[in-house]
Amino acid sequence: MTAAAPDPLSDLNALLAFYAEAGADEPLGDETVNRFAQAAGRVDAPRATSHTSAQPREPRRSLQPAAAQPASPPQRPPAITVPDEQQAAMARQLASGATSLEELRERMAFFDGCNLKFTAKNLVFADGNPQADIMFVGEAPGRDEDLEGRPFVGRSGQLLDRMLAAIGLDRGSAYIANVIPWRPPGNRAPTPHETEICRPFIERQIELVGPKVLVHLGGASAKTLLNTTEGILRLRGNWRSYAAASGASIPAMPTLHPAYLLRTPAHKRLAWRDFLEVKMKLRSLQ
Repeated sequence: MTAAAPDPLSDLNALLAFYAEAGADEPLGDETVNRFAQAAGRVDAPRATSHTSAQPREPRRSLQPAAAQPASPPQRPPAITVPDEQQAAMARQLASGATSLEELRERMAFFDGCNLKFTAKNLVFADGNPQADIMFVGEAPGRDEDLEGRPFVGRSGQLLDRMLAAIGLDRGSAYIANVIPWRPPGNRAPTPHETEICRPFIERQIELVGPKVLVHLGGASAKTLLNTTEGILRLRGNWRSYAAASGASIPAMPTLHPAYLLRTPAHKRLAWRDFLEVKMKLRSLQ
């Protein structure tokens, strides 16, 4: 029995189908080759061309006349959801009018000018003793804090508790808050605009507490409240002065955020030095 002659077109079709499934959807040569005609013996094989000597390929031109090509629709800017300066002014007005921490909390709960409020579950106002000599200020709540409505209750909060205990403090002898009282979605960093919206509230909170010592947990808190652009590794360990709206000058110690220490445990020794400085400063002010 004589075997059937091979069909080159069928084999080529199968090969092209394989290439198409692999994602090869265009020829690599400088000129398009009719492979079907070549397989049938009607076209000479293309001459191999060296990539090093080949001329640069010209960009493809559209076969459609230029006048007939549809114009690209104008791109609309993304919708702006961040509050404007009017809302920032409202935050300053509400904060300055609060005469107690409880009133400040009520005003913050009433305030709708920060878009973070609408994605957060709870207002995270503060924790600890408002009569304490020392106040800690972080950046913003995380998931655990948002659920409980208290700052530093997750893993970073547990580390902070151990750090406080190491210098003879606890939440009954310290006051803890954040620059931002609402959790940013996905724990993203607050935007500069969101930070400026919330700044009057934390500044008034510090003024009403009136601590003898202020500790900035992380670079965001230090940069916002000390009006500096220096990084936390340059700021930490050096006493600064926080100027309260009342005119009081409060000794301020920038240090590393507990969440950073969980990611970089080798730097816990740096935070330990900062906390020892804080302990000695508290003793000197008693």
